[in-house]
Amino acid sequence: MIDLTIHKDKLQRAVERAKERNILIPTFAQMRDPSLVPEKVKNALKGVGLWDVNPLNLFRITWRNEPTMHGGTYGDVNFIELPSSLTGVDARIVVLCGKWFPTGCHKVGASFGCLVPRLVTGQFDPTYHKAVWPSTGNYCRGGAYNSKLLGCESIAILPAEMSRERFDWLSKIAGEVIATPGCESNVKEIFDKTWELRRTREDAVIFNQFDEMGNVLWHYQVTGKAIADAYESIKTADSRFAGACFTSGSAGTMSAGDYLKEQYPYAKLAVGEALQCPTLLNNGFGGHRIEGIGDKHVPWVHNVKNTDMVIAIDDEDSQNLLRMFNTEQGHKYLREVAGVPQETIDQLSLLGISGIANVLCCIKFAKYYELTSADVVATVATDSAEMYESRITELDEQQGKYSLLSAARDFSEHLRGVRTDSMQELTYADRKRVHNLKYYTWVEQQGKTYEEINAQWYDRDYWTGIHEQAAELDKLIDAFNAQTGVLEKIGKH
Repeated sequence: MIDLTIHKDKLQRAVERAKERNILIPTFAQMRDPSLVPEKVKNALKGVGLWDVNPLNLFRITWRNEPTMHGGTYGDVNFIELPSSLTGVDARIVVLCGKWFPTGCHKVGASFGCLVPRLVTGQFDPTYHKAVWPSTGNYCRGGAYNSKLLGCESIAILPAEMSRERFDWLSKIAGEVIATPGCESNVKEIFDKTWELRRTREDAVIFNQFDEMGNVLWHYQVTGKAIADAYESIKTADSRFAGACFTSGSAGTMSAGDYLKEQYPYAKLAVGEALQCPTLLNNGFGGHRIEGIGDKHVPWVHNVKNTDMVIAIDDEDSQNLLRMFNTEQGHKYLREVAGVPQETIDQLSLLGISGIANVLCCIKFAKYYELTSADVVATVATDSAEMYESRITELDEQQGKYSLLSAARDFSEHLRGVRTDSMQELTYADRKRVHNLKYYTWVEQQGKTYEEINAQWYDRDYWTGIHEQAAELDKLIDAFNAQTGVLEKIGKH
């Protein structure tokens, strides 16, 4: 459960900071349904850019922003549907688009879910504490951004080999940036740095997305509902929601699958990981290049008992498709040879590396279950290709200028050539095996208890209890906002 114990003295300091900086905090209900956002907030947003460092952008932590970089309010859920001419499967694949969040990534939502409960309970004092955001990239970007909007100091931690775009942006937003050794696979090194900060800096408060249940709560409440609404908007009389596929990363997005399985009981939930580091699939390890997903451990926040399948994705597939989807010659091949509609081609830049991996998971899922055109499979694009332009340049330097021949090879090998190998439908015993892997990371290394790891598996109310905390948290947010009086000031000059 998320601790909602009130600390009155620190809460009052948080309220005063919010008053000083005109900070108004949205509720989970408003992020799920922006029609609940006060009209004066919507009007004020019309003068604010999507990435502006402005507290009003807290109200853009939703999948329902207008797809514009400046002045937008709200519309329908941002998603695209990929046609079979691209995917090679009959099933309809729906992808929610993270590009239209502030920072261009949905991790602002997960980090909001982690920080705000501590703020509105007084467990985090913005006049003293510093928020530490350990991540392989996007989560610490979202955390640093939210910290700025919420009047808090931040420390971002990420592997040194992550994309240049991540570091360039963080240098302008985070109070401090710490690069740890390694690449996407080196999560243990990030954890080690957080323990060092715990020992040496009393003001450091760690928000580890891999064990923070606010990550679970936000995705269950907001992402799960958004996917369901996207499906309801496109379904036909014979449609069936067949399932959802998400690469693990922190596994926060997997909790959206918990929501979806409650709404659509016959749906299945698949978790993806890198073939080069098959931790869930084969108790394995290694290094990979699918930026945006972590590995070598099972996240504490992953409800493994509710997961039906593990799918491994070759990072060569996602890397090469990134280049194909974002080059002139790649587009020409897709349009003139593969027959992919121009509307779809124009939308492919909405997929970052992990988003492409998610789509590949959906394709393998659809092939394995022999899904038809009546079936809908859903996933998310955490971020967009905008975050990986340097990676495309690197591939050009390594492999030469992209050509139609390159596109033909990539389409055949890395897209249509995707097979149903390196994946496993999980039995009860398989799920228990994966769940038990948590012990070595979280109980032996990170201070969790034997009792709680068993509660995650055996206590039927463990996960639902977390999912239901949104209503109580919203009451605390409303009370916090009432004390600041900021809403009354919005729109007044």
